[in-house]
Amino acid sequence: MENSTSEPPGRRIISKLAPLHKSPPTKVKLPTLEEVSPRTYPSVDSMVHEMRPDMPVYCLRPATIATTAKRFLKTFPGDVLYAVKTNPDHRVLTCLARAGIRHYDVASLAEIKLVADVLPDAHMYFMHPVKSREAIASAYNDYGIRDFSLDSHDELKKILEVTGHADDLNLYIRLSIPNDKAAYSLSGKFGVSLEQAASLLIATRNASNKLGICFHVGSQCMNPEAYIASMQMVADLLVQTDVHLDMLDIGGGFPSIYPGMTPPPLAQYMKAIRKGLKTSPAFSHCQVMCEPGRALVAEGGSTIARVELRKGNMLYLNEGIYGSLFDAGFVGFNFPVKAMRPEGALSQNVAEFSFFGPTCDSMDAMKGPFYLPEDIAEGDWIEIGQLGSYGVTMRTNFNGFKSDTTVEVGDKPLLSMLGVN
Repeated sequence: MENSTSEPPGRRIISKLAPLHKSPPTKVKLPTLEEVSPRTYPSVDSMVHEMRPDMPVYCLRPATIATTAKRFLKTFPGDVLYAVKTNPDHRVLTCLARAGIRHYDVASLAEIKLVADVLPDAHMYFMHPVKSREAIASAYNDYGIRDFSLDSHDELKKILEVTGHADDLNLYIRLSIPNDKAAYSLSGKFGVSLEQAASLLIATRNASNKLGICFHVGSQCMNPEAYIASMQMVADLLVQTDVHLDMLDIGGGFPSIYPGMTPPPLAQYMKAIRKGLKTSPAFSHCQVMCEPGRALVAEGGSTIARVELRKGNMLYLNEGIYGSLFDAGFVGFNFPVKAMRPEGALSQNVAEFSFFGPTCDSMDAMKGPFYLPEDIAEGDWIEIGQLGSYGVTMRTNFNGFKSDTTVEVGDKPLLSMLGVN
């Protein structure tokens, strides 16, 4: 029973916690390389020279993904949860696991099944704040998931009813915080406001085995100070409610590099996070987590598209926004590009181009500008970089223009955060 005379209101008695930042390492059973590796080439150029692909080809760079993941694991002061939605390719999951990633942020039952199939010993966290009852039941009963996020009293009630008010639930309150330092705001759909968070925090504390708070500073966050400000908001909320916190999940938002969008070095983000952890003594006893996606895998993938027609400075490609270039259209990201012509040289002079995709939809357009040789023409190929995140994930079969061809390449990405000083 709880002892109200020794514990402040809203606080649940738990055993005294020793400082904990990283979970103990676990042994993960991984597929063999032969089971997951596609065709391998030393470089994108050698692949194009040999294949002369008439459909888009997705190029995977396992060495780049592994290097990025190891750097993140080495520098982040806690557990790194890979955001599976960023790139759910089974080869990417295996590559990350081989690099040491043991924790996975899943957002659907399909992602749960995928991770369970590829990495049966992985620790999964169901971090979508709004879930169906069927998904909760299967996650809890079939896959042994005990970590769930929520942002409302109704979602808390749903989780408790479906799990039979289980006493082993680890529940995370998703806070809504400003996303003004990010290229892409994620604050409009999920998260309980700070003004309404207190009652939900106390109710969840009383219903959970372990209590966590999570937030998201927005996708492609360009200012490390956003993490400090967000952690200060959490610290203020803890003072207001006097609730004991077991876990602090600072979410994703860690950026990659794009033309015209060079973020500070990763080291500055890690420095800011360590500073933010000092804003409250409560954080010193928390399990600290993050949910990177783009920062782990963006550099590890690119798409090879072919020019089908040129109209002035408009290039019609066999890949577009309904394929792997969604972010180049709707979001307006500018991606690094490189032209290839296996026979014959390309001009050293460059010009600005915009892209159109292969579908009949006029929205299948990418403004750019993309800087390519001024004499690029039909039949040339273009590598479009930084598509390891949200590239293959967003592909559809609209108009029948879909390619699942994937190869591995050994050359360096067109841009890399490893070169940011």
